[in-house]
Amino acid sequence: SSRGVTSCWAVTWTSYEIIKWYFLMNKTSQGKYISPFHDIPLVVETEQGNDVPAKKPKKNESEVLFNMVVEVPRWSNAKMEIATKEPLNPIKQDVKKGKLRYVANIFPHKGYIWNYGALPQTWEDPDHTDKETECCGDNDPIDVCEIGTQVCLPGQVIQVKVLGILAMIDEGEMDWKVIAINAEDPDAKNLNNIEDVRKSRPGHLEATVDWFRKYKVPDGKPENRFGFNGQFKDKDFAVEIIKSTHEHWRALVQKQTNSGEIACKNISCCESPFKCSADEARDVVNSVRTSIMLFHKDDRIHNNMDKWHFV
Repeated sequence: SSRGVTSCWAVTWTSYEIIKWYFLMNKTSQGKYISPFHDIPLVVETEQGNDVPAKKPKKNESEVLFNMVVEVPRWSNAKMEIATKEPLNPIKQDVKKGKLRYVANIFPHKGYIWNYGALPQTWEDPDHTDKETECCGDNDPIDVCEIGTQVCLPGQVIQVKVLGILAMIDEGEMDWKVIAINAEDPDAKNLNNIEDVRKSRPGHLEATVDWFRKYKVPDGKPENRFGFNGQFKDKDFAVEIIKSTHEHWRALVQKQTNSGEIACKNISCCESPFKCSADEARDVVNSVRTSIMLFHKDDRIHNNMDKWHFV
């Protein structure tokens, strides 16, 4: 079993202005550093206290809410993500071939078209082959597109209602995209499944497929493909996929499967051999802060964030 922490979150920003690169560590309301990958509970519990949620889940499956870790705010371009291979999995901007990564603006969109992030305590196992698409997992937490009205912040933890899921295939790997809405959004009470989104927000789901299909094309890569002919699967299907990736994550942190380069250090997963103390977690953060590499400003800043690509 695993024990989580409360939904009262603080985010510590360590910014290196030389490249406008942000390195985020999540903390509990009591100031303990945690892994946003492993220590935030997947399911929002009904009762919480002393930084440990009650184990009693909601009785009605349709009312279950999930915690989402926001990585990228809507309309922004920097590819921020949970660093799965670094101790305590900070949220940072991805780097490829020595350069910071940004997504291009694909007409008519500006950056990401939803708040983009991940469900904690999930993992798309690269050794697991999906029976429908015959593709293996992409070795990351499962992704979420949050379609609410509020623009969130990197590192923010919000409670979401799951509405459906899209089966994206990224360079041969299974890369599920959960469609969800912030439970505190004014529209949340009226959106309960993927068909509600289709009816109340004409074109939004089609734009989502179009975005995911084309967003890597400006970088010289082919269009992404989709399972199920690019059709969204419903809420119940999505919840089953989430449950499956949660079980894969559980095997990961309990060292029942090969973790490869994934960093599994955590402070709250009771049966995990990777569990450490709060003091050890603080030491990890301090060591990272003093040893992190700074890039040179002249060849690392991306200057095309206002450019539109017509694909």
